[in-house]
Amino acid sequence: MRITDWPLKERPRERLLKFGAQALSNAELLAIFLRTGIKGKTALDLSYQLLNVFGGFRDLLKASAQDFCKHPGLGQAKYAQLQAAVELTRRYIQEEEKNKQTFENSKQIKDFLFLQMKNYQREVFACLFLNAQHQLICFEELFYGTLDSANIYPREIVKRALHLNSGAVIFAHNHPSGISKPSSADKEMTRELTSALTFVGVRVLDHMIIGKNEVFSFAESGLIVTT
Repeated sequence: MRITDWPLKERPRERLLKFGAQALSNAELLAIFLRTGIKGKTALDLSYQLLNVFGGFRDLLKASAQDFCKHPGLGQAKYAQLQAAVELTRRYIQEEEKNKQTFENSKQIKDFLFLQMKNYQREVFACLFLNAQHQLICFEELFYGTLDSANIYPREIVKRALHLNSGAVIFAHNHPSGISKPSSADKEMTRELTSALTFVGVRVLDHMIIGKNEVFSFAESGLIVTT
């Protein structure tokens, strides 16, 4: 039976479009790349066979053109496509590493946040999501408020940190009044957020408040203890 004769919910391509590539097995991903099988075997059957023969993706991707093309259903065109896909992946990873920003000290973080948030006329709460090496995954503004307050939802921050596979976070918000000193509400909010994120294994490194001429650091003031 051809894959096109399978129920839609069982076809690799349709499953990828519905659930995402991460939901597919190695064989299913390879089947989408191969597109067609051979007489008596679907693309998925052929994928299982190839992975078994080569012992996995690693040796399959490193195979010479001669070793690759001697298998039924494979040829120079598919070999060229596969090598192009491997090189695209390599260049993507290279660009990702190049674009990652690592903060070496709190001054760098303060300068970054000051430039990002100093001119806002209303209160904005943002997060720096970092990986385990404290490289920047992304900076996101999450909540927007009024002149002197913003509603913060810990559950949404936890969900976002887990989605990004973040190992650590730094909170930031601005005070449109220009005074960077934290209020009692700021301190309580920081305690609640730290507790929620610590519970799921995400470290809170700092909470910074951006004022008119300076940035206040909870960590530097001993209001957050990092280990």
